[in-house]
Amino acid sequence: MRTPPLSRPAERPGPGRWTAGEPLSVVIGAGGTGGHIYPGLALAEGLRRAVPDAVISFVGTTRGLETELIPAAGHRLHTVDMIPFDPSLGARRYLLPAALLKSGAQCRAILRAQRAHIAVGMGGYPSAPVILGARLAGLPSLIHESNAVPGRANQFAARLTPHLAVAFDRSRAHLAGGENALTTGMPIAAPLAALDRGALRAHARQVFGVPEGARLLVVNGGSLGAARLTEAATALAHRWRGRTDVRLLIKTGPAALEETRRRLDDSPVARAVPYLDRMDLAYAAADLVVCRAGSATVAELAATGTPAVLVPYPHAPGDHQTHNARVLTDAGAGLLLPDAETTAERLDALIGPLLADPARLAAMSTAADPGPHARAADLLAARVLELASPTQEYAA
Repeated sequence: MRTPPLSRPAERPGPGRWTAGEPLSVVIGAGGTGGHIYPGLALAEGLRRAVPDAVISFVGTTRGLETELIPAAGHRLHTVDMIPFDPSLGARRYLLPAALLKSGAQCRAILRAQRAHIAVGMGGYPSAPVILGARLAGLPSLIHESNAVPGRANQFAARLTPHLAVAFDRSRAHLAGGENALTTGMPIAAPLAALDRGALRAHARQVFGVPEGARLLVVNGGSLGAARLTEAATALAHRWRGRTDVRLLIKTGPAALEETRRRLDDSPVARAVPYLDRMDLAYAAADLVVCRAGSATVAELAATGTPAVLVPYPHAPGDHQTHNARVLTDAGAGLLLPDAETTAERLDALIGPLLADPARLAAMSTAADPGPHARAADLLAARVLELASPTQEYAA
């Protein structure tokens, strides 16, 4: 895929604040999984709504989904040499300080080349060097923490900037200076922020081929898929094979697609897809979603009022997906199912009664607190603009 050429705003004498008459330049650090990248892209949309000629570029690595998603969205991606903030690296963890210094210097050079006015870190290991690079370049910076329990990269980056924003209030206690953080919610894509599930439902069900009167269960393993969820859903499809009142839509990720389709064996009730490019249609068509509890997914469910069974990824740092899930389950908008218990038999026992009880599904839908997520991209963009040009005020 062709990468857009490097864009340069008008020349100005060294690092400085954004002023009228020159294009705004923002560099966003986001990488690894869709949970960091999609909110970064939503922020870019919010910035472009506020400042249509803004020059926006991203920093990531060559190992994550950013190499596909960011250029596909039309943004420049710069890559740096960074390793994860991961204790499982064993002896390699001692390489982290040197890797961080190297990638921080690379980010400082990128910020200068882009004539950046501000740097934003959206989490994930490409985020920390962007904030370090801004510190080295003397530029303002901001981090956005998307999880209820922050990741290691943002826990470190929060010590390098006083400007923090969070998706969920409960993450404040885990960040240095978190008591002063701005709660913006999680930036989500515009079609999801404006989604009216009821208005789109008939069209969405037609797109997915859901017959009249049937209930649709969407199993969403996240941007790369989830083997546990896909395996359980495939076995559930075999249990439901003779039914006419249910349908299964399984998002497998690309790696598991062919094997899942082979195991489904032309099931009359189930369909496997590698991606769900139109999540607005998926949420509108679904009666219930079974999914991981990444922060972006939790925010989307809350904002759209989609009932869910949440299966937190058990190896997430700090068990942050369980904490994310509780944002919904504590409100009665979802059910928590441990990963180890996620089998076809358990899903059938849990989901069967839910799908047969429209009143309970409706209650779960209304229990979801949409919070500020639908406006988060614009709220965060307004904060970025305030920091880039502190003499002006911007409304979200």
